[in-house]
Amino acid sequence: MATSTSARIDLAYLRQRKAQGRKFAMLTAYDHPTAVAAQSAGVHSLLIGDSMGCVLLGHQNTRGVPLDLMITLGEAVRRGAPHVYLVGDVPYQSMVGGHDAVLEAARRFREQAGCDAVKFEADTGHEALVTRLAEAGFETIPHIGLLPQTVTSPEGYRAQARDESGIKRLVANARRFVDAGAVMLLLEAVPNEASEAVVSAVDVPVIGCGAGPACDAHVCVTYDMLGLGGIRPPRFVPVLADVGETMQTAMRRWVQDIESQTYPAPQHVYGMKK
Repeated sequence: MATSTSARIDLAYLRQRKAQGRKFAMLTAYDHPTAVAAQSAGVHSLLIGDSMGCVLLGHQNTRGVPLDLMITLGEAVRRGAPHVYLVGDVPYQSMVGGHDAVLEAARRFREQAGCDAVKFEADTGHEALVTRLAEAGFETIPHIGLLPQTVTSPEGYRAQARDESGIKRLVANARRFVDAGAVMLLLEAVPNEASEAVVSAVDVPVIGCGAGPACDAHVCVTYDMLGLGGIRPPRFVPVLADVGETMQTAMRRWVQDIESQTYPAPQHVYGMKK
């Protein structure tokens, strides 16, 4: 196991891992059973991601995820994994609602779902929002590089910062967000050269999502990693299990047992009182 689950993981612990050159692991979680499994496996951090819009709700993009749903599911995740560093992902509807709406989402993630930090998709000009969140006491993680909330169809997902000018813009944004009070950064879909530049430019942990080995931590969508949901995962996701096929095999057996009348068997039936 990567770490003991008897003590709650906090920002200081993750910073210590970075200082020691030890990577840490993050996954998405939207439900209690996944959270229980992740904590038992030694996962350090879980993200209540708006990726649930695609993998859980079947939408074409992440924009339609309601904050209320994320809070409810986040509560379940925290109950299942009380010791991980839990991060709430500010959904699109809160982002377009302005700074006050983002702060309200952050408050609900912390007070209702028990989150340790909030993440939001940050572009140039979001420094003031980082500062407001930090001044309000929220541990804030700007998400830079590819910003999925700007993508409306699966074809729109494209790697970012693949040339010198793109890397310079990425590094400049990273520095501004850290100066504004960010405690970590999440960097999605960029070459390792871009990640190296960002990691060298800031002193906070950098979480990679398809961003190469230079990052201090790595995250992917758990459903993608488990081969669950029928969605083709991005190239950077290692498919480490085929849970989807296992589920289908069990469900086919269920259908066969019903049709053949081998279920219910005697051991599945309640008897009368003597």
